[in-house]
Amino acid sequence: MTDVTRATLSLLDGRTMPQIGLGVWQAAAGSETKDAVLTALRLGYRHIDTARLYRNEKDVGHAVCESGVPRDEIFVTTKLWNDDHGYDAALRAFDASLDRLGLEYVDLYLIHWPVAGKRAESWRALERIRSEGRARSIGVSNYLVRHLEELFQTAREPPVANQIELHPFLQQRETRALCDKHGIVVQAYSPLTQGRRLDHPVIADVARRAGKTPAQVILRWGIQHGHAILPKSTREARIRENADLFGFTLDEAAMTALDALDEGRAESWDPRSQA
Repeated sequence: MTDVTRATLSLLDGRTMPQIGLGVWQAAAGSETKDAVLTALRLGYRHIDTARLYRNEKDVGHAVCESGVPRDEIFVTTKLWNDDHGYDAALRAFDASLDRLGLEYVDLYLIHWPVAGKRAESWRALERIRSEGRARSIGVSNYLVRHLEELFQTAREPPVANQIELHPFLQQRETRALCDKHGIVVQAYSPLTQGRRLDHPVIADVARRAGKTPAQVILRWGIQHGHAILPKSTREARIRENADLFGFTLDEAAMTALDALDEGRAESWDPRSQA
């Protein structure tokens, strides 16, 4: 059992989530996604994050089933897309995702985006899906403080996770603080800034002093802040590198330097304009 297998976070509903997952956003459907997932599972990953939007749920499911790893040891996440919001539509969308995955259940089902007008009804559908055991846990993605506070007013049960873009250049402190207050695990997507900021001089300096790569430094920053992280790669060397985060610790000076990089800059979708 490797460190990436052992590292987990506790969820509000009593379950646990592997802290490091493989993200497959922008991984091509077919062999590229399937091979990446098989590689990750072989290297000890036990958390795979997909979505209807990514168009590769089927390939994730095939890899999970063919990996030889017991199903109950793999944490599979997928998500409800924007045009499937509403109670009945969300139920149908979940059924379709489960069918594409070829699985009897998913470990975490997320509302992918806080679509105005229907998100409360969508959450009611997710609560039903969880009560039926077809999604073991439920959560949200791209929810900021106002979206979470609205959800708290009507939800019978809170989300166990909130998946947001998160890295030293976009730290989302208010959203993280609210999640911490309510015991919601923060999941970081695009934790490597989609590769766009790895050459920043502060990152490079911390990496040089730690004897690690810039990617490992950014991911370790997330680990030390207690986030779940979902780095995406389809290359075995990168998948291996992104899991090698437990043989070192960033000291206080390094964490302070990385914490000072916040620019409020999103590299992906930005929900700050979403009502």
